[in-house]
Amino acid sequence: RYVFFLDPCNIDLVHQRIKSLALCVSACPRKELKTLADIQKFAETNGSTLCSYELQPSEYTTDPRAAKLCPKYPVPESAPIPFFHRCAPVNISCYAKFAEALITFVSDSSVLHRLISGVMTSKEIIMGLCLLSLVLSMILMVIIRYISRVLVWILTILVILGSLGGTGVLWWLYAKQRVSASAVETQIAKDNLQALLIYAISATVFTVILFLIMLIMRKRVALTIALFHVAGKVFIHLPLLVFQPFWTFFVLILFWTYWITVLLFLGTTGSPVPNEEGFVEFRMVGPLKYMWWYHVVGLIWISEFILACQQMTVAGAVVTYYFTREKRNLPFTPILASVNRLVCYHLGTVAKGSFIITLVKIPRMILMYIHTQLKGKENACARCMLKACICCLWCLEKCLTYLNQNAYTATAINSTNFCTSAKDAFVILVENALRVAAINTVGDFMLFLGKVLIVCSTGLAGIMLLNYQRDYTIWVLPLIIVCLFAFLVAHCFLSIYEMVVDVLFLCFAIDTKYNDGSPGREFYMDKVLMEFVENSRKSMKEAGRGGGAEGRELKPMVGADEE
Repeated sequence: RYVFFLDPCNIDLVHQRIKSLALCVSACPRKELKTLADIQKFAETNGSTLCSYELQPSEYTTDPRAAKLCPKYPVPESAPIPFFHRCAPVNISCYAKFAEALITFVSDSSVLHRLISGVMTSKEIIMGLCLLSLVLSMILMVIIRYISRVLVWILTILVILGSLGGTGVLWWLYAKQRVSASAVETQIAKDNLQALLIYAISATVFTVILFLIMLIMRKRVALTIALFHVAGKVFIHLPLLVFQPFWTFFVLILFWTYWITVLLFLGTTGSPVPNEEGFVEFRMVGPLKYMWWYHVVGLIWISEFILACQQMTVAGAVVTYYFTREKRNLPFTPILASVNRLVCYHLGTVAKGSFIITLVKIPRMILMYIHTQLKGKENACARCMLKACICCLWCLEKCLTYLNQNAYTATAINSTNFCTSAKDAFVILVENALRVAAINTVGDFMLFLGKVLIVCSTGLAGIMLLNYQRDYTIWVLPLIIVCLFAFLVAHCFLSIYEMVVDVLFLCFAIDTKYNDGSPGREFYMDKVLMEFVENSRKSMKEAGRGGGAEGRELKPMVGADEE
């Protein structure tokens, strides 16, 4: 059942393969075998001959050929690798060499050994820092509503200083180069001077456009701040939302494990046919040849389906929170109630939405595969067309993903089918394009700053801890692992936060259209959002436009009257 290598640490780094005789054995040696007598005893006990098939177990200690036909002793302890059924040495140094067999690493093989030893020695610190990033992410999700206004001011100041500073430096360099170029007349100096002039003019135009956009969207930033504040309250009332990434990741891992298992079975499916070299191959004929494509489509569709189920679950829970006037009357577990509605009523909606994403993702992956296979063979025009098609499909996929997420929110609000919900969500997003742009730009940058904060905090703690560990040869790799894990954790948690903000915006759009705060038509929204609406109305009246503009800008989705 297993493959045992007589010399597993003898690696050919150039060809990336193990230069050792391989034998089929029924069990891997789970403890170190120090002598030929131990190897003989293992063979007699387990029925696994660790020496070449030419030798019988009784000849291990007597035949002089045993020095060449038996493994080098001591034979290291090994364990079978799942699915691949290879006896892999448990010894850390051998693991390093196994990794070298997968990576072309011919310059300095000792570097990889030192890196891996650093990881193994600092595994407790790595686990502690990963836990720290998890805690920091959860804390940030609670306190971000209090610091959202500060983050917006930081963003505004950085953008103003960066654009003005960059433009000023470019004009200063241009003026300096112009003075020096007049003294030295060379073609290179003229080209540099012309390039600087183009850069300076482009930076000036960009700065002016950026300032105009910030001037237009300055009032809409207030809505983003208010939505972030309310999103923080949502996580206080619905704490189980924090664990959504864990459940989704767990389900994805289970599905991917199943998918890989089926893939391995497909690899040995078919009829045994002898080839020209005398070996037996399994060749698939008939419909079985197309099972690979079916299996790949299933991987993409079901993965997207699982992610869409998370989006629908979050949308249903947040909608329940928003449209419950008395928060004391919330269901005991809004998340479980949302999951129940998803399973009972909305699985078709989620399946259709994820299938649309699959239809766009598959052609893009095919084009990427063609581009990879033709690299260096196609002409410049074909390469440009391929990249343009890949880019367009990527943009379409991102737009459809965002529309799908809002369609799931529309389904949670109105209980309509996917197509109707997608149309209604698209209409309200177009009618509130400026607000959507403000939420997506300012809000995304705020969340990006949050990710940077978590990664920097975790990295700083890692530097402080690893700096006092004198056992490492190199601790750069542990620090990189910790920072990558911190970014992934922060991304998972803050993507849920972003999802909640998007759901709250659609709920806010419905609320402001069908309610005006008068008796009988009270708002469902939080006090922070109510203050934003009142301030907007006051500013409209002061400008002489009354309250109509706000009502025109925030329109509901079709079908809300039925609700």
